[in-house]
Amino acid sequence: MNEPAPPRRPVTRAVMAGGAAALILIGLGIASLVRARHRPATTATPGASLPGESTAAASEATQDLLLAARTKGNPDAPIVMYEVSDFQCPFCRQFWAETMPALEREYIRTGKLRLTFINFPITELHPNASAAHEAAMCAAQQNRFWPMHDLLYAHQDHWAKLEDPKPYFRQLADSARVDGGTYEACIAAGRIRQLVGAEAEASWNAGVRSTPSFIVQGALLAGTAPIKEWRPILDSIYRARTATTGQGSRP
Repeated sequence: MNEPAPPRRPVTRAVMAGGAAALILIGLGIASLVRARHRPATTATPGASLPGESTAAASEATQDLLLAARTKGNPDAPIVMYEVSDFQCPFCRQFWAETMPALEREYIRTGKLRLTFINFPITELHPNASAAHEAAMCAAQQNRFWPMHDLLYAHQDHWAKLEDPKPYFRQLADSARVDGGTYEACIAAGRIRQLVGAEAEASWNAGVRSTPSFIVQGALLAGTAPIKEWRPILDSIYRARTATTGQGSRP
């Protein structure tokens, strides 16, 4: 299941498959942020550099967007997945609680899959979502995105009901071992708020219409699914990718 986002503008085209991940990154001006690897010509290549973009500029942009801090898995994993998610979405929490543990155990830790989290707060439905994403991204500045990510989902039932969730998010940041002064300065600066909004807008422009959505090797898949439904998809991609690149299974 998934949670559809209310239209942000008239929908003029169908949900895309094949280039969604690249369009999200290009929409943010960061197409070179994901490491390029050999792919078949018909597959989207999120790692392609923008014309005239230097390696140094790409590295600086990568740090600015904190992609490394919200990515888990081997950088050379044959399968690349983007999770487009909303911290206040109950179906996103369901994916985190029921599917993510097996996905991490069977595919991420074994070196088969690399996963990057993409911010897509649906503010029309979830009034506290934007603040939650901002809190997670400020934690990411201290390389504590994933602990904060897990705490936000674990305590979603509590903070989702609050009129002002920010003090509660500060408590979660403390639990995630985030430095409080640096966290508060990040929130106050507002730059992360703009980043989250721009990422959500770019995801919408790329065809994302609901959460959770997943971009796997360029294909856009919407909705929560149990691991038993993910296995044949991921195993098929893994076999095809390793046959093309010559990579084998990693411990």
